[in-house]
Amino acid sequence: MINRDLSLIEFYWRVTEEARDQTQPLLERVKFLSIAASLIDGPITGVTHHTSATPIQPRMVGFEVDYLAGSFRGQFREVAGKLQTSGDTPVLTGSAKVASVDVKDENLAGHLQSPDFFDAERYPELSFESAEIERTGDEITVRGGITIKGVEKPVELTGTIADPIADYTGKERLSVKLDTTVDRTEFGVNWNVPLPDGKPALADEVKLSAELFFVKEA
Repeated sequence: MINRDLSLIEFYWRVTEEARDQTQPLLERVKFLSIAASLIDGPITGVTHHTSATPIQPRMVGFEVDYLAGSFRGQFREVAGKLQTSGDTPVLTGSAKVASVDVKDENLAGHLQSPDFFDAERYPELSFESAEIERTGDEITVRGGITIKGVEKPVELTGTIADPIADYTGKERLSVKLDTTVDRTEFGVNWNVPLPDGKPALADEVKLSAELFFVKEA
């Protein structure tokens, strides 16, 4: 049985595992393949030419910031990305819809949409475009510009990149994990409240993380 309460990404991978299970009757495996195919919403194109990630492909795009005595975390559920490698310089671009932020608290999610934070009505998306990508073994450095609340700032992301592997359909997949830290106040995200000792409740430095999948064009 497949737990329908799993996240969409987890559900996708669980379905593909069932499709690969040779102990399953053939018709059942075909059924699972059909379900997996239906979860891929739109074209996904290639690593050696042009690669794009539809909303199903990114596993995680999120943020983490120190708040009071702990850390506050959130994720964006609606994200898109492209990896263009057909030219002389590879280019990675991506965006996330502010309205899709998931923080497990509806009141807090609403506050994040307000001008105190992302101001979703005026600036509905966050975006990134690379200017330079360097790879050494499985390590990758991506330099470019990130735009939050209409303000673009240079940023350097570091992380890992996996060599392409073939999935159960024969398509090559590539995964990239990236992290960086930004000062939210540089983008006009200035909300805070003072604590009794005078220190701010919310830190200025925010860690941004992304885990993306790309699939080679047929």
